[in-house]
Amino acid sequence: MSITREDEVLFHKVCERVIGNEYNKKGIGTLSEKTVHAVLKHYLVPIEQCHEIKCNGYVADIMHDGEIIEIQTAQFNLLRKKLDVFLPKYDVTIVYPIPAIKWLIWIQEDTGEITKKRKSTRNGRPGLIFPELYKIKQYLDHPNLHLRIILMEVEEYRLLNGWSKDKKKGSTRFDRIPVALHDDIMISTIDDYEYLLPDNLPEIFTSSDFGKASRITLKQGQTALNVLCYLGIIKKIGKSGRWIQYAKTQKRRQQYE
Repeated sequence: MSITREDEVLFHKVCERVIGNEYNKKGIGTLSEKTVHAVLKHYLVPIEQCHEIKCNGYVADIMHDGEIIEIQTAQFNLLRKKLDVFLPKYDVTIVYPIPAIKWLIWIQEDTGEITKKRKSTRNGRPGLIFPELYKIKQYLDHPNLHLRIILMEVEEYRLLNGWSKDKKKGSTRFDRIPVALHDDIMISTIDDYEYLLPDNLPEIFTSSDFGKASRITLKQGQTALNVLCYLGIIKKIGKSGRWIQYAKTQKRRQQYE
């Protein structure tokens, strides 16, 4: 789904409200939860009574109109037990935020002094979700499971506590502050996973071709093809030297029919 100007304005207003005057006065790290998670909860469903709802022995991030929404920035494997309980009874949407544009800001641990922000050369893209999807691959073709990939512009605060001379390599990420909304991709059905195929992908391709077209690493590309083969979006058609060749397929798996 493409975003509208109204979506962008709403997201900006939510950022201002959630971060708030008190947060700005006290500084970074004063919210009770990480800022991206807090902002997305209020952007997706602004009704606070729908947040952090106990359900069948677990706590759902959001429960609204019979749907459960889980916001997960990493470690999808931690959702398995929840999915086992939630999916038979509810529609479940996993929301995965990706920094499409990232500004880096460094914090001196001893003084709290922060540097001026600079733009990171690493831009996020939808294909980065595949390593996380692999961790819950067996759930992906359940008809009650949906995905929502939200690409944002963020300011990332990091502590200068790394092992390198400039203390940046191996440093700790302190928080990410959402700045703007860039895209919102909804995966409602298995067929919708086609949206994650790059437009410039050849008719017959390898994991190397997929990685280059998606602008992700070879390993990430191999993981993506594993997931897409499982879902029946693509299929193996042969080999060229040491490379397995793939092509799009029209047939879809419907394991839960």
